[in-house]
Amino acid sequence: QLELVESGGDLVQAGGSLRLSCAAPGFHLVLYTIGWFRQAPGKEREAVACITNNGRATNYVDSPKGRFTISWGDDKNTVYLQLSGLKPEDTGTYYCARRLGIGPTTCVSESSGFGSWGRGTQVTVSS
Repeated sequence: QLELVESGGDLVQAGGSLRLSCAAPGFHLVLYTIGWFRQAPGKEREAVACITNNGRATNYVDSPKGRFTISWGDDKNTVYLQLSGLKPEDTGTYYCARRLGIGPTTCVSESSGFGSWGRGTQVTVSS
């Protein structure tokens, strides 16, 4: 069974940066398209970013523009989400998941298009 593991969440001050990691020990992740989602208490899960198995990236939450960057690690077994210029409203639990299917796959924002959800990593931004 493919199990994704998120890491890198922390408590940071507004304007700070974090790099989140998504990995699946024992699996070759480059076979999959990977999405990052987040959920704040009392709110629905929302898409943050997605990267296809052939390297095409899409950002869904990135205001102001340019703060978030999703990328494959050099070994193609880890997906990173670089968070910069963090704001208190970015606080939440960040999850990664795989797009259903393998091989070349497009990104979507709907969580129903993903599976193998990790348990999440907490990002807290203080003001």
